[in-house]
Amino acid sequence: MQIPVAPTVTSAPAANPHFARIGGADAIAYLVERFYLHMDTRPEAAAIRALHPADLAPVKAVLVRFLCEWMGGPQDYSAERGHPRLRRKHLGFPIGASERDAWLLCMRLALRDTVPDAELAGELEHAFFKTADFIRNDRDHHHDHHRQHRIRPA
Repeated sequence: MQIPVAPTVTSAPAANPHFARIGGADAIAYLVERFYLHMDTRPEAAAIRALHPADLAPVKAVLVRFLCEWMGGPQDYSAERGHPRLRRKHLGFPIGASERDAWLLCMRLALRDTVPDAELAGELEHAFFKTADFIRNDRDHHHDHHRQHRIRPA
């Protein structure tokens, strides 16, 4: 007589495993510290640094909560601030290709400082580019194209 064997249950991978892969909230907090260090010290980032308040502590705390959630961790950002609505929240700031690129430079350097896993750093850099490009609000960006060519009722 054979004893039936229970089927192996494998849980589906998390929709976004980056939170665990990067090392959780402490690693993300360190990433944010390095990011703002680069923003404070890189001449290429002077224009985007000027868009921030002198005291970065509140901005850093929000970015840590956002990145934790964005990478698949605790949903504290949304619980506190609602849906991210990144484009809307950044409309008050001029964000074109040069601002996007300066932001990405600081984040790329922070990733190199804090993420030893080159594959993970590459995945995050790619995702950051897509997000930063989406936030652009200059007239030449494709989001404005949709506004300009909307069909209006006669």
